[in-house]
Formats: sequence, C-alpha cells, structure tokens
Amino acid sequence: MRALVLRAPKSPLVLEDRPAPRPGPGEVLLRVRACAVCRTDLHVVDGELPDPRLPLVPGHQIVGEVLEEVPPPGDGPRFARGARVGVPWLGWTCGVCAYCRAGRENLCDRARFTGYQIDGGYAELAVADARFCFPIPDGFPDLSAAPLLCAGLIGYRTLRLAGDAERIGIYGFGAAAHLVAQVARFEGRRVFGFVRPGDDAARAFALSMGAEWAGASFEAPPEELDAALIFAPAGELVPAALRAVRKGGAVVCGGIHMSDIPSFPYSILWGERVLRSVANLTRRDGEEFLALAPRVPVRTEVNVYPLAAANEALDDLRNGRMSGAAVLVPP
Repeated sequence: MRALVLRAPKSPLVLEDRPAPRPGPGEVLLRVRACAVCRTDLHVVDGELPDPRLPLVPGHQIVGEVLEEVPPPGDGPRFARGARVGVPWLGWTCGVCAYCRAGRENLCDRARFTGYQIDGGYAELAVADARFCFPIPDGFPDLSAAPLLCAGLIGYRTLRLAGDAERIGIYGFGAAAHLVAQVARFEGRRVFGFVRPGDDAARAFALSMGAEWAGASFEAPPEELDAALIFAPAGELVPAALRAVRKGGAVVCGGIHMSDIPSFPYSILWGERVLRSVANLTRRDGEEFLALAPRVPVRTEVNVYPLAAANEALDDLRNGRMSGAAVLVPP
C-alpha cells in the first residue's frame, strides 16, 4: 500500500510504499475511503505532542470499508465485509483501570490513539480495533462523514461539558466549530462566533453556520455569554473568554494542545466561573453524536485533497487557508 509517513517531528511526511498491514484478533482491515485532517495531526507532525510512535502514519478521522475482520477468541465479528465504519482518535483502552470502569475511558493512562501510537488513515489501508469503530450513518457520504469522527465528536463533547448554556461563544471557527454550531442551533441555543481579527472570510463562514453575531477574538460580544468553547490552540483566548462569560458560566477548552495561558486577574474567574478542558472522547460520545448528526442534519464543509497532497493540506490548515475541514482521498 501507499502511505504518508512521519519519520521525525517537524519534518514533511514522506510518501512510501509499505507492506499491507494485517489485522490481529479483534481487529479489522479497512480500505481507507477518506481521512479528514485534524489540528491534532498538526500538533503531532509539528512536534507539539510528545513521543509519537515513529515511523508513524498520521490520521484519525478515517472512513473505511471493511475488507477483513479477525474476531477475538470466543467472539463473533462485529462488522460485515463491505461495511462502512469510522475510526476515531481513541483507538484502544485497557478496560480495567478505575477510569475505564467508571465510564471515563477517555482518561485511561494506558490508552493508545489512532495516528499517534497506532498507524492511522493517511494511507490506502488501515487496521483498527473493532471495538473502537463506529458504523457510519446512512446519508453521509465518505467525504461528509470523515470530519464527524473527531471535529464532530470533540465538538459534541465540548458542548456537553458546557451544560445547558443558552448563549454559546465559539472561539476558532474551523472544522469542530462549524459542526458544533449546527448542533447548538438545533438544540435551540444561540451562537456567537469569534475569529482572528481581520479574517472577514472566517467571520462570514461563522455567520453562514448559524452564528447570530461574529467578531474578532478579543472583541466583547453584544451580550454576556453563558459558556464559551475554545477550539483555537491559543492560550491567550482563555482570559478573553473568561471576560466574556457571565458569573456562573463555563469556559471549555476543546483542544488536546494549547499554547501557554497568560496570567490573568482572579476577578475574571471569580463569580463561580468554571474553566475546564476536554480530553479525547469516549465511545459513548461517538454513539450519541453519530445518532444525533442525521437528525440535525449536520452539514460538513470539506476541502478535498488527494492522499499524496497531505503536506499541502496540513500547511493550509497550519496557515488558516481554509474554511471547514480538509479531507484526504486515496487514489
């Protein structure tokens, strides 16, 4: 098979011919039909996340066709040959630690992640643990489904951790934001978008995705917010968001990596404001969101790149040259 391979952090991916992977017990072999590009992929490639398994095939928003499944001993197959399944960031957990037993498998200390410790979907073929694959809902073509598997899932979890907030501010209007904004509007919430100063295209995109107001990241919204969701990996947005939310409101950071948060006065946290992070996702998040997405229905804005152009897609994402999500398509 052909695959894009990370040989060392802070270096371009290399297109290589590799032996086709073979599934082990409990795993499925997939023909990759589409793989969306995530900012987390950038953090891995740019060396901002520590100790990736190298050499590594990145990519964790995989839509694949089941070619083969090897059931574990004493168990039957989960997916029929030819089924379309999605592979998310969370690729394996131990199942026995206190976090796993409490339904918080996203915090498992031994967890392994697709495109980080497990080869991912920047390839023609991929292997995944069948327990951590999701059936793709009918009505979502491959290109539309791929961004749901991280941008959609993390956005969904971030929104849930904001509670029942009505006025939602979204900082960083990229792949996750444009999906969660649609869910928030479907649930009757009001959306306020925050974009880079001077980025008129992003402002227009936020408005087109259901935001009733969109402005610069450090601009005060026209009303106090009940909660703020931060998807941009910029720590300086945390104090800005705290200033924008009312007393008792929440600021939820949805990314796996963020630049350092600058010091800020206690007064903007006081008033029982809550500041919290989102770590990964659970399989329950995936099941709930993929059942909800067709009801909204969630519409994904995608920018399509051939598999061999993965470095170009990453660079466009790195430099803010796209709206919506980038999706790689193998030949």
